Amino acid sequence: MGDMDPHIFAVAEEAYKQMARDEKNQSIIVSGESGAGKTVSAKYAMRYFATVGGSASETNIEEKVLASSPIMEAIGNAKTTRNDNSSRFGKYIQIGFDKRYHIIGANMRTYLLEKSRVVFQADDERNYHIFYQLCAAANLPEFKELALTSAEDFFYTSQGGDTSIEGVDDAEDFEKTRQAFTLLGVRESHQISIFKIIASILHLGSVEIQAERDGDSCSISPQDEHLNNFCQLLGVEHSQMEHWLCHRKLVTTAETYVKTMSLQQVLNARNALAKHIYAQLFGWIVEHINKALHTSLKQHSFIGVLDIYGFETFEVNSFEQFCINYANEKLQQQFNWHVFKLEQEEYMKEQIPWTLIDFHDNQPCIDLIEAKLGILDLLDEECKVPKGTDQNWAQKLYDRHSSSQHFQKPRMSNTAFIVVHFADKVEYLSDGFLEKNRDTVYEEQINILKASKFPLVADLFHDDKDPVPATTTPGKGSSSKINIRSARTPMKASNKEHKKTVGHQFRTSLHLLMETLNATTPHYVRCIKPNDEKLPFHFDPKRAVQQLRACGVLETIRISAAGYPSRWAYHDFFNRYRVLIKKKELANTDKKAICKSVLENLIKDPDKFQFGRTKIFFRAGQVAYLEKLRADKFRAATIMIQKTVRGWLQRVKYHRLKRATLTLQRYWRGCLARRLAEHLRRTRAATAIQKQYRMWRARQAYQRVRGAAIVIQAFTRGMFVRKMYRQVLMEHKATIIQKHVQGWVARRHFQRLRAAAIVIQCAFRRLKARQELKALRIEARSAEHLKRLNVGMENKVVQLQRKIDDQNKEFKTLSEQFSTATSTYAMEVERLQKELARYQQSQGGDPNPRLQEEVESLRSELQKAHSERKILEDAHGREKDELRKRVADLEQENALLKDEKEQLNNQILCQSKEEFAQDSVKENLLMKKELEEERSRYQNLVKEYSQLEQRFDNLQDELTIIKQTPGHRRNPSNQSSLESDSNYPSVSTSEIGDTEDALQQVEEVGLEKAAMDMTVFLKLQKRVRELEQERKKLQVQLEKREQQDSKKVQVEQPQNDVDSDPDADLAYNSLKRQELESENKKLKNDLNELRKAVADQATQNNSSHGSPDSYSLLLDQLKLANEELEVRKEEVLILRTQIVSADQRRGRNTEPNINARTSWPNSEKHVDQEDAIEAYHGVCQTNSKTQDWGYLNEDGELGLAYQGLKQVARLLEAQLQAQSREHEEEVETLKAQLEALKEEMDKQQQTFCQTLLLSPEAQVEFGVQQEISRLTNENLDLKELVEKLEKNERKLKKQLKIYMKKVQDLEAAQALAQSDRRRHELTRQVTVQRKEKDFQGMLEYHKEDEALLIRNLVTELKPHTLSGTVPCLPAYILYMCIRHADYTNDDVKVHSLLTSTINGIKKVLKKHNDDFEMTSFWLSNTCRLLHCLKQYSGDEGFMTQNTAKQNEHCLKNFDLTEYRQVLSDLSIQIYQQLIKIAEGVLQPMIVSAMLENESIQGLSGVKPTGYRKRSSSMVDGENSYCLEAIVRQMNSFHTVLCDQGLDPEIIMQVFKQLFYMINTVTLNNLLLRKDVCSWSTGMQLRYNISQLEEWLRGRNLHQSGAVQTMEPLIQAAQLLQLKKKTQEDAEAICSLCTSLSTQQIVKILNLYTPLNEFEERVTVAFIRTIQAQLQERNDPQQLLLDSKHMFPVLFPFNPSSLTMDSIHIPACLNLEFLNEV
Repeated sequence: MGDMDPHIFAVAEEAYKQMARDEKNQSIIVSGESGAGKTVSAKYAMRYFATVGGSASETNIEEKVLASSPIMEAIGNAKTTRNDNSSRFGKYIQIGFDKRYHIIGANMRTYLLEKSRVVFQADDERNYHIFYQLCAAANLPEFKELALTSAEDFFYTSQGGDTSIEGVDDAEDFEKTRQAFTLLGVRESHQISIFKIIASILHLGSVEIQAERDGDSCSISPQDEHLNNFCQLLGVEHSQMEHWLCHRKLVTTAETYVKTMSLQQVLNARNALAKHIYAQLFGWIVEHINKALHTSLKQHSFIGVLDIYGFETFEVNSFEQFCINYANEKLQQQFNWHVFKLEQEEYMKEQIPWTLIDFHDNQPCIDLIEAKLGILDLLDEECKVPKGTDQNWAQKLYDRHSSSQHFQKPRMSNTAFIVVHFADKVEYLSDGFLEKNRDTVYEEQINILKASKFPLVADLFHDDKDPVPATTTPGKGSSSKINIRSARTPMKASNKEHKKTVGHQFRTSLHLLMETLNATTPHYVRCIKPNDEKLPFHFDPKRAVQQLRACGVLETIRISAAGYPSRWAYHDFFNRYRVLIKKKELANTDKKAICKSVLENLIKDPDKFQFGRTKIFFRAGQVAYLEKLRADKFRAATIMIQKTVRGWLQRVKYHRLKRATLTLQRYWRGCLARRLAEHLRRTRAATAIQKQYRMWRARQAYQRVRGAAIVIQAFTRGMFVRKMYRQVLMEHKATIIQKHVQGWVARRHFQRLRAAAIVIQCAFRRLKARQELKALRIEARSAEHLKRLNVGMENKVVQLQRKIDDQNKEFKTLSEQFSTATSTYAMEVERLQKELARYQQSQGGDPNPRLQEEVESLRSELQKAHSERKILEDAHGREKDELRKRVADLEQENALLKDEKEQLNNQILCQSKEEFAQDSVKENLLMKKELEEERSRYQNLVKEYSQLEQRFDNLQDELTIIKQTPGHRRNPSNQSSLESDSNYPSVSTSEIGDTEDALQQVEEVGLEKAAMDMTVFLKLQKRVRELEQERKKLQVQLEKREQQDSKKVQVEQPQNDVDSDPDADLAYNSLKRQELESENKKLKNDLNELRKAVADQATQNNSSHGSPDSYSLLLDQLKLANEELEVRKEEVLILRTQIVSADQRRGRNTEPNINARTSWPNSEKHVDQEDAIEAYHGVCQTNSKTQDWGYLNEDGELGLAYQGLKQVARLLEAQLQAQSREHEEEVETLKAQLEALKEEMDKQQQTFCQTLLLSPEAQVEFGVQQEISRLTNENLDLKELVEKLEKNERKLKKQLKIYMKKVQDLEAAQALAQSDRRRHELTRQVTVQRKEKDFQGMLEYHKEDEALLIRNLVTELKPHTLSGTVPCLPAYILYMCIRHADYTNDDVKVHSLLTSTINGIKKVLKKHNDDFEMTSFWLSNTCRLLHCLKQYSGDEGFMTQNTAKQNEHCLKNFDLTEYRQVLSDLSIQIYQQLIKIAEGVLQPMIVSAMLENESIQGLSGVKPTGYRKRSSSMVDGENSYCLEAIVRQMNSFHTVLCDQGLDPEIIMQVFKQLFYMINTVTLNNLLLRKDVCSWSTGMQLRYNISQLEEWLRGRNLHQSGAVQTMEPLIQAAQLLQLKKKTQEDAEAICSLCTSLSTQQIVKILNLYTPLNEFEERVTVAFIRTIQAQLQERNDPQQLLLDSKHMFPVLFPFNPSSLTMDSIHIPACLNLEFLNEV
């Protein structure tokens, strides 16, 4: 096509090929004078693109692109004197293509619609085509309501004279327009609305306006038909429109005036309203065409077609012709710059031989129009002057530009000026320039249209509707932009876009068009007008040459003839034409040399091409020649491929036909064979049918005869049989009646017996089933635990084996102890018997028979003890066997579990690693998410529980105050319910919750309404009773504690006396004697209680024949009590020996010695049992070597010892008497049981006599009932007995453990004492020596010192006192105390210490609820104590980082898992309180520091305009904070947390929560305050956030996630700084603000306030674009962020590297009562 005559399709084809080949955007610029054929050429170009690049999908987008032309011609084209179809607007259509170069969409931009043509047409011209088309179709039924007639009847369509165009049918064109609307997706309802608006414009132009007599006012008749039609078609009120067409409003600072207008003013206002309505409708139609042509697919490239008005010059040229010619000047400059300047510069740069060609540069003319103080600037300036006129503006032009060579002043006019354009001189008349540039419409008329009942009309005139090209579609400004200026004074804040004039908008859109054209590859179509008379086939040569010279075509021809229009880079040429290169030439690596050799071979004429530095330049037609060679090469290869493929296809077809022929032959032969077989089969079947039919006829005749005979026989035989049947039936019925009666009697008897047996069986089976169920539950629990702990099964087996060995050793020691106790008991009995005999002899009387009976009973008990020992040995053997069996089962089960584990491991290894990794990652993510949600819910529950607990304490205090009477002592609040503080709430939690809900309901609803709710009242009443009972219990506990305190005071008083008494040693000895006597009494009481328990046990054994295990345990305890009694005896002797040694020292030392206290280094300490025994042995050794017995007995010490022995004897006698009394009580109980059995037997005899009188059936039933009741009672008794025995067994086992511990300690002390005694000399003082051992990391304290420990270490401890010590020292001290309690197996002590600690911490936190340092101190200590309990729990999961020394410090006896959970909950509460304190400190600083303070100097120098001042935004004085204050406070928090030794992970979580609070408060204030939504605030926020991020990096907290919590605030700051005009800006905002919701983005955009005149408000159209793009988001409906949201805290396990034995306790803690073990 390029070789043919010039054609528009050739240009379109070149643009399409270059886009596909070079992958660059293209533009086709169609230019020429008015009537030269630009619109038709653009239509043909788009038709070519629609044909060649048709859409690949079924959307028919190319048809829509072509369908837009009839619509735009109807609403934008009109008849002029030079052209019957002249475009009165400019348009630039971008046709988008995908990667396969198919059309996917289009977009249209329009420029400077000639609105004045709506209200005025010159002679022989018409208005826009749509008006005439609508009048031509007025007779259609759907347009009856438009009330239209012929076009000659309307003023706006009849000013030009002839209303028709020769050869044009307006009705047919209107039908094409409607079809185009339908094809573009405009609904029928919208089409009708569009036509109504167009018809209303015609009616508005025909409204008759009558001037009044005064000339300053006018009116409109209320019966005006056209005005009525106008109001009905637009849906506005008739009266208001009638009024405001003739009046206007003037607004001053004080008042508002309504002023009448003259006739000319009314006509101008009416014409301005008509132009404004048509311009708004034009913009709406263009916008909907773009929506119909828009696509969601990604655009790869586009081709733009520019069809803009040509150069115009009329007799009277106004503002429209000036703008049109200005646009043509810009296009001509772009053409010159591209064709001449760039082309020649390219030749010079590539060093091609070239002679420069001069061309006409029109830049001075453009500067005259658009430069500073040019024509447009002076016009805008004159428009801003309150009383500016066209004459003043023309005078300014004369004064300013008279010296310019492109500006001239006419000789005969002072209101016109001449501009020398590139095409011709044009004289412009300045009248109307200012008014058209202002484009003013009265606001009152627009407000009436806004209130229209039709949505389309109301949308057209919305205030914020902004179709400016800078915001939506660039370059579309003048097409629909109308500035509406109200009659108010400038005091009212108006939109900034309304201040822009039409000239300014047109200049902006033209610049954007030039940028678009410069970014693409242009193709030029110059349309030449043949003549000015619109005659066909008439060519004016002079006129054509003038146009060619004016548009620079002649210079273009010269350059094309002498230049090189085509060029290729060496690399691109090599890649494109590589197929033309021979194989041997490809061996050369220099691509430039290859290209030169190829061109020399292909193109023989060297003048047809030139080699530049980087490119190859070709003459016209050479690239096409190379393309032809390349295509021939490809065509030859294609023919070869086609030949081969077609031959293969024919061969395949032949083989397929051959196979089909063979198949047909085979099937036909088979068909013939089947026909023959069918004939033979039919013949045989006919023969068989005949045979069977004949046989059937014979059989039928025989059957008839036989049937008749059978019927006769049957009737006869039936008569005889029926007679026999009736007789047999009667006998059978009698037998059945007898059978049922006998069966009923037997069944009734059997059912009674069975029911009784079933009841008995059920009771017995229920008992057995419960026992088996209990055993099975225990077994199931153990098995499940074994499965969970299958990893450590070997350790369990070893532990069980060790346990068996320990039990064997324990059994041996118990047997030895039992034998020793038995021997000592026998010796004691013999001694007592001898003493009793001596006593009887001395009295001379007969022996007491009662004592003899007592001795006999003791002997019988001894025999029982022997028998119990045998039973214990047997039980131990059975238990040992059971343990061995259990160990074997466990080993077997462990082996099975190992096998299963290996199988599972093999299966896991067989699976794919990638799938397993992916699944594990997904599961981990889900698990983490669920864990975070569960942790958050749990911590919220902990928080609610702490709040409920606080409210419960407050209610309890209030109730205590209310119920407190005068003189009553109030119970301390910190002693209330220690167990409920330390453990989880058991039963009372729900009741507390119900009570608090009821109280809250009372508070919310009111007392009167709540009183009506009985349920709430009953709950409150119940809770009051519970609180009263609890108060009484606490009062009893308080009284007991006071009694104990008073006893302690009484005990401490003698000690103080001992300190002050000079004879301290003697007083101390007496005090120790008193203490030993009191302890003897206590032991005696314990012995009595044990004997009572023995008696009860014996009674139960006699009644239930239970096992003797518990009885043997009681005997062991009795033995231990006797041993304890012996130890006390020895302690009495120790005291005596101490007295003797003291007297000896006084006698031997004549000189005064050191104070007596120095000789008793351990006198202040309590003498332990083992120390006393050791001292006793030492005294025995000393006495064995002492020979001065007389001196020993000088003070009567032997007498005192004898008296002590007598007391012991009396004590034993009292014990024997108590034992005899117990036996008597036992005999009485047995008698009572005997009497009860007799009474029961009498009752049974009576019932037996009563049952004899009854019938046998009643006897059975009564007996069964009696048996059931008896078994039920026995079952209940046995159940109660079993429960009681189990309870006693648990109690006795616990006591046995305690006594065994004491026995072991005693034996160890004895062994130590013996070893020390051998090393001491005889002359040394008898003292208790201890062997020094290494510190084992345990701290011992007495139970009475627990309150002092808690007070010094928890409640009264100040953090600054431990500033120089190990962090978290209180936690380590508490754990060492807990470890000692675990070592001594004292569960009560552990429970009490942990409970007191937790309550003490809660009390401290409640007291210091606003102290950050105290709260952080206890948070770190609580976490450290929790870590210690985990690290030393013995769990292998927590011991991976322990050293061997640390593993020795693990807990041995107790599992404190529940307390770990309690401490974890307490840590959560402390963390929440810490966050609350920190937020309370930071929250007052945030708004001032982040939003209001000026961190960057000079940003807030310009105050926001257009809003009233807020006091909160101008904070001064004491309430003003800067960012440095927040940073200092953060530094303070971080320093305190680090000094307290808090874990780094928790510190990160603290600052993550604080940064979230900063983000929430700042963003919420930003969303609620208009004065801070500005560009400077965004810059300020970006700076402040960067400072905070720098602070995080400086503290190594950047990995805490705190920056991520600030993401919404960062995006809000960026949103304030981003550009908010174009579609690309909207997409950038949507892609950037992912953390902000749609409501928040829209709110910020609505609140955005410009600080100066250079900024602009965000338009509603832009905000709607944002909303449309964010519709797919599922954002929450909440505008503000939740400021109370708290992230779930996680306390990761952080083991300590310190060992317990390396910790030193400072003296400042006052913990001297703690002893290192």
